[in-house]
Amino acid sequence: MVEKTPAGASLTPAVETDIQAIRTIQSYHAHIYFETPQQRATAERIRQEIAQRFSVLLGRWHDEPVGPHALPMYQVAFMPDEFVRLAPWLMLNRSGLTVLLHPNTGHPKADHTAHAVWMGEKLEIRNLHRLPESEGPEPEYIPNTCPTVAP
Repeated sequence: MVEKTPAGASLTPAVETDIQAIRTIQSYHAHIYFETPQQRATAERIRQEIAQRFSVLLGRWHDEPVGPHALPMYQVAFMPDEFVRLAPWLMLNRSGLTVLLHPNTGHPKADHTAHAVWMGEKLEIRNLHRLPESEGPEPEYIPNTCPTVAP
């Protein structure tokens, strides 16, 4: 028997009231981690390949752990329309390095933990107490790459 509801009534169960719309994702960050000199060289090669293929903002090198990150790394910031190309490319071309991929929804703690996708080893997110529960919108960024090669 199919239950009928009055016009305008929601069929959504109460448990689904916390569903977030994907439009809350303002941008993404991919963090490319390395430890050894050989891994850093691999990270450099991956960075060059990303720059040739994707419209992104390549962040600074951090040769020591910084913020919530347990290992040295650099960040790749990109807009949602680049996700469909960059995420699969990283899956296939991370060359054994660990990658943290997370959205930026205005909730940094949840973005680095509950919303995060790990490629390779899942690392500890350090100093969680320093990551705010919420913050304002992500600042606009201008890509610093000039893609010339198809992914």
